[in-house]
Amino acid sequence: MNAWVVRALRAVIAAAMAGSVVVQVAMVSLLWLDTDEAPTTFPVLLVIIGVLGVATLQVVAICIWRLVTMVSRGTVFSHGAFRYVDLVIGALSTAAALVLAVAVVARFANHATPGDEVAPGLVGLVTGLAIVVAGVALVVYVMRALLAQAVELDSTASHLQSELDEVI
Repeated sequence: MNAWVVRALRAVIAAAMAGSVVVQVAMVSLLWLDTDEAPTTFPVLLVIIGVLGVATLQVVAICIWRLVTMVSRGTVFSHGAFRYVDLVIGALSTAAALVLAVAVVARFANHATPGDEVAPGLVGLVTGLAIVVAGVALVVYVMRALLAQAVELDSTASHLQSELDEVI
């Protein structure tokens, strides 16, 4: 991978991480600063889900940073890469569950707060988004299987090379 691509990706990840911390702090502080009385259950639940959702994105960003480092060192086709790919799969799966939790909270908010209902179509769209995020986790899982095949092939090639070196 080109060095400028690695630097550009790291710059994007660093900017996203800084922005995500600002978003997390802003979400929590605005919940209490923006209201005159104590926040109700549903806004608190949505803020908690939002903070946890941003945390899952932060985990993905850190894992991608580590994988890019492994790519630049030429060590990505090793068993050490699986730890980071597994963390990405777990974070994306958690994010899918959190998006689904937003739909559940919105659905129950419909019956708890008269006059402040969430449209059923919006609840359906959020549920669809949860399915899409889960699909992304499955795509990464498939890519993990491809990584496993590549690691196995690399190991076999190294073994064959060492046998060929002995013959020559």
